[in-house]
Amino acid sequence: MSTMFADTLLIVFISVCTALLAEGITWVLVYRTDKYKRLKAEVEKQSKKLEKKKETITESAGRQQKKKIERQEEKLKNNNRDLSMVRMKSMFAIGFCFTALMGMFNSIFDGRVVAKLPFTPLSYIQGLSHRNLLGDDTTDCSFIFLYILCTMSIRQDAYHSMACQAVPCLHLGSEPANPGPPKWNVGT
Repeated sequence: MSTMFADTLLIVFISVCTALLAEGITWVLVYRTDKYKRLKAEVEKQSKKLEKKKETITESAGRQQKKKIERQEEKLKNNNRDLSMVRMKSMFAIGFCFTALMGMFNSIFDGRVVAKLPFTPLSYIQGLSHRNLLGDDTTDCSFIFLYILCTMSIRQDAYHSMACQAVPCLHLGSEPANPGPPKWNVGT
């Protein structure tokens, strides 16, 4: 049981380190660049400008005013797209690093129960939570499942501790919003 506890602590430590590594790579490749800073400032400026125009617009607003707002929304979408492209290079670097690290850690923890879950996972998650483990006890937890859970929770804290600020984003058909830190599928 103490080996399992040590493995669990080691995996949490690994999660913290890899989350910090990912945010460090993102900071070096994205957040400190002039292009990102310029695009971020432009998006924030356009978002505020668009919000003000939308607040002042009335329902009986002219067609001309509505077209101006649509053009500004289109500009904002284009700048958000450019911002996503700037983040893309860090996504590739992080993906490459994590693939190498996952291969190494999977071989180290292969077939070892690293934690005992206090619940029985849903059937479609059991393939991940019980991956490469012997036996039928579905409350046994594999490395990959614990690592993913820890990384998902720790990465948000690592993002905020490095004082990275998310930019307002225009979602189709909605007001500009501050979506918080980028998610895995958006790229960081």
